[in-house]
Amino acid sequence: MVMVRFVDGTTSGARDEAWHLEIFEERLPLRELIRRRVFQEVAEHNARQPEVFRGLVQPGGTERTLNGYRMRERRRVDADEQFARAVEAFTRNGFVVLVDDRQVEELDVEVDLRVGTEVCFLKLVPLVGG
Repeated sequence: MVMVRFVDGTTSGARDEAWHLEIFEERLPLRELIRRRVFQEVAEHNARQPEVFRGLVQPGGTERTLNGYRMRERRRVDADEQFARAVEAFTRNGFVVLVDDRQVEELDVEVDLRVGTEVCFLKLVPLVGG
């Protein structure tokens, strides 16, 4: 079992506070790593149901805010739907994934997980005027 460190950031250099997830396997396809991350953040949201969803991708029926996605009404988020949105966002370059500073470009590539592994999800920020 390893404790994997997840960090969200943007290409402009902004980084959110890291959080950790225990993973029992030493190798996982990127797709599975994304699934576990999404299911964890959805489970945490659904347990508390705060007004703002803080996660990798925007749930339907929400409004983007500075620190997440504002829910029009407090409700549960569907983990399977969020995972599908995350996979779609990855395939259209909505974010890139760096595992220990190495970009992983394909969902089915297996990544090595060891003590101290950091997985960084970089959301791409559009260029102004470009």
